[in-house]
Amino acid sequence: MTKFFACAAGAIALVAAPLSAQRNFDEVEITAEQVAPGIAVLFGAGGNIGVSHGEDATVLIDDQFAPLTAKIEAAIAGLGAQPVDYVINTHWHGDHTGGNENLGEKGALIFAHHNVRARLADGREGENPIAPAAKVALPVVTYGQGVSMHLNGYRTDVMFVGGGHTDGDSVVMWHGANVVHMGDLYFNIPGFPFIDTASGGNVIDAMNSLDAVIRMIDDQTVVIPGHGPVSNKSELVAYRTMIGQAVDRVRALKDEGMSLEQAVATQPLASFDRGEGFIDADGFARAVYRSLEMRD
Repeated sequence: MTKFFACAAGAIALVAAPLSAQRNFDEVEITAEQVAPGIAVLFGAGGNIGVSHGEDATVLIDDQFAPLTAKIEAAIAGLGAQPVDYVINTHWHGDHTGGNENLGEKGALIFAHHNVRARLADGREGENPIAPAAKVALPVVTYGQGVSMHLNGYRTDVMFVGGGHTDGDSVVMWHGANVVHMGDLYFNIPGFPFIDTASGGNVIDAMNSLDAVIRMIDDQTVVIPGHGPVSNKSELVAYRTMIGQAVDRVRALKDEGMSLEQAVATQPLASFDRGEGFIDADGFARAVYRSLEMRD
């Protein structure tokens, strides 16, 4: 399990890195876990991939990195599924959208929130620049609030419930199977949540989005996080509670008149037992403070 967490955290660190600086993808193994009839999760390097397959179509939720596409396709075939027909991007980060171009070239139809297409099309300048995505890698079907797909015996709701990790996060729920894919609104790994404020993320939106999903699910719901092992409602509730406690601590320091650097210097989250991960306590405190600044 420790090895799994280390690989997951390492993969997240590749989100904005140039491909040449990334790991040797030849060493990555794609493994599968079935969570309901016709629904599985693929683990590798990058965000957890959801797979819905059956007589109607094969639907992929995220697609990790481009060099892994062949391995992902082999894992899908191992499930007894046909090649990918549809891809849903939960958000724009490269460890969730890196396979778009490969799959788009093979005819897969890509779905995502409006903001995902815009960010992929524009790329990003700055310290860790990201080149604009090729046209074939861009979502073809975009939405504001969501879209429903009726495939493989399930109604699949793809929902924008407010974002928070970025400004384009989608949650995917399979009704009838009682399975939900959270994307990176939920990190089930050591360390703190990643709130990408540079991509429109905000911790207040993240909490509201988590609250919305928690109201939709029950104790038997299978919860697929963006990173880490498959989870459940009680663990998701604990994750949301932890975020709320962190926000309260940082808000109190901000309300006292402390600057961002002064607040972080007090190490307000040092007592949280989150282990070592991609985002440390100071990094999350900074993201929380910046989120609160955006709302003032």
